[in-house]
Amino acid sequence: MPAPALSRRALIRSFAVASGATALTSLTACAVDTSAPLTTSADALADPTWPLPDEVPPGTTLTVGDPTTQKALELSGLAETLSFPLTWANLSGGPQTSEAFRAGALDLGSVAEIPGINAHWTDLATKFVASKYRADPLAHPIYQLALAPGAGVSTLADLRGKRIAYSPSQAQGALVIRVLAKAGLGRSDVTLVEIPSTGDVYPNALASRQVDVAPVGGTAVKRYLEQYEADGATAIAHGLRDDAAHLYAPASVLQDQAKAAAVAEYVRVWARAQQWIQDHPQEWIEGYYVADQRLSPADGEYLVDAAGTFDIPADWTDAVARTQETVDLLAEFTGQETFDAGLLFDRRFDAVAADALATDGADR
Repeated sequence: MPAPALSRRALIRSFAVASGATALTSLTACAVDTSAPLTTSADALADPTWPLPDEVPPGTTLTVGDPTTQKALELSGLAETLSFPLTWANLSGGPQTSEAFRAGALDLGSVAEIPGINAHWTDLATKFVASKYRADPLAHPIYQLALAPGAGVSTLADLRGKRIAYSPSQAQGALVIRVLAKAGLGRSDVTLVEIPSTGDVYPNALASRQVDVAPVGGTAVKRYLEQYEADGATAIAHGLRDDAAHLYAPASVLQDQAKAAAVAEYVRVWARAQQWIQDHPQEWIEGYYVADQRLSPADGEYLVDAAGTFDIPADWTDAVARTQETVDLLAEFTGQETFDAGLLFDRRFDAVAADALATDGADR
């Protein structure tokens, strides 16, 4: 049975300073294997060649930061199908998961593509083990370019000379770079205002005219327009794919056969959870968006419609190629060294999620 979630504060509290270096001394109800240090990106050049085990050995556990899937597993009953104990960590996103990976406090996290890229550049070796996209990504973008009242932007070309909210370690930051490239603009053509995209920070920065443009998604952009459209606030489409979603893990976790087997089992149930969400929109709206996230039913309907249909590919060739484009663009923009994006993917997991869905479909 899955264990109760650990809050980010509880995770951080379990860190202690010992022998002049920060070390993990305890983590309540968590059995994370810290016997081997995390490898560097250079050490991860050679992926494990052994196949994924079919069964999870007794005594294996995982600590997972994937709050949305946690709720889906609870609502669907899929949590009961896991063969090993799972501890949920109440955190998500690149900065939080990378921090927990470095401390040995987390085995698996849920992110977009940027955290894995940034992890490589900071010598934290991680691997994507599951990938999900949107079947019609241009019609169902995650973000829109929200505009401050009076910003005077109606096309991407109008971004020249504007102040744009920019969070370099998050998906929104990479989107800004890709938007500028599409518009034929460079860093010197705009003013990038470094602001982390958390909570209502971007909508507030727009409303107060600290920035002219910010990538905003979900109900945040909906509420921003409802509140400030009368003052001249608008939003425009960026016309780019922004739909990458991954599960990723430290390379050291995947080099442990027992842990890797548990990750593979989690990936299978994760895929089934995505299918359950799509097949049960009303239960998802009521159980997650309304009861858990405290949104209105109308907001829940909006988010379900905005997401469209998911796509979990059985072959990551195209995913790696798209990630390579992002790596090359970010490297040029930031001055980092480009690298082979294939290093970010553990290709043993290519078809794990898709095969789980195919098997379920055959059994129906």
